[in-house]
Amino acid sequence: MDERQVSGNSKILITGASGYTGLHSCRYFASAGYEVVAVTRRDIAIDGVKEEQCDLTIKESVLNLIKKVKPQFLLHLAGQNHVGESWEDPIMTMEINVLSTLYLLDALQKECPKSKSVIVGSALEIDPSNISAITHPYSLSKTLQVLAARAWAELYGLSIVIAQPTNLIGPGKSNGVCSVFAKKIAEMEIHSADKILEINNLNAQRDFIDVRDVVRAYEILLRKGVSKEIYSISSGKSRSIGEIVNLFKSMTPIHLNIKASENIVIEEKVKIISEKMTDLGWKPKFFIDTSLKDSLNYYRKNLLISD
Repeated sequence: MDERQVSGNSKILITGASGYTGLHSCRYFASAGYEVVAVTRRDIAIDGVKEEQCDLTIKESVLNLIKKVKPQFLLHLAGQNHVGESWEDPIMTMEINVLSTLYLLDALQKECPKSKSVIVGSALEIDPSNISAITHPYSLSKTLQVLAARAWAELYGLSIVIAQPTNLIGPGKSNGVCSVFAKKIAEMEIHSADKILEINNLNAQRDFIDVRDVVRAYEILLRKGVSKEIYSISSGKSRSIGEIVNLFKSMTPIHLNIKASENIVIEEKVKIISEKMTDLGWKPKFFIDTSLKDSLNYYRKNLLISD
């Protein structure tokens, strides 16, 4: 088993640090005693976190970054994760999701080959041999990212673990459906906005997992994850969007009017089991209602501050 023990003064480089998961990761690893270096485009001002500016699509910039930081660990969260944007500029999506990953791994191989990386993939990754399953450039880019990372581990003997979380929820600014609902509800509570929640399909099925549980899983993968292995990180429970809406309705004093699409599509329940993570000693700690309430309270607080 490929296992590297994490000491309290270990240095971790976190890309995409100003994003939803990135901010949670920086806070978590800093509080756990790691020396955290964040790659970010804007000031995140987190105690105990050093910040570095780097365009990950420029090979020389990435090499200079790794030469300067020389991390023991890499948590690669940066990426282009919008399906619509992938249609508008598919080449840029490939550069950001695939080439940037290879630039990082190539630099690590040259400067600190004993480092360990967690590359965060997507549940949208597909079987590369099944061309008909490629429905948009984004899913292709994530599939190629994972394939390339695993190949680099094989070719160069690097320790690279692949993490595939499901739909993230919890406090913070996110483009996920639960976060979108939470923000709209908070706006309805605070402002005189129409109390209408528009939803495409109440029967859509998703596996939702708290971002804080996922970040904790990333640390476990840095400690115990086996190189070239793919680890699903999920709650193991399928929930409909309708169920999520009902939970939100129970958390707000206002009366929500739900406007759902008439073209209802019945989806089968999602079943994603995190058996490999369970074997490593991980299990989710946050209940769904806690995650949704924390998300709602985040927007309640921040919308009031912005006013």
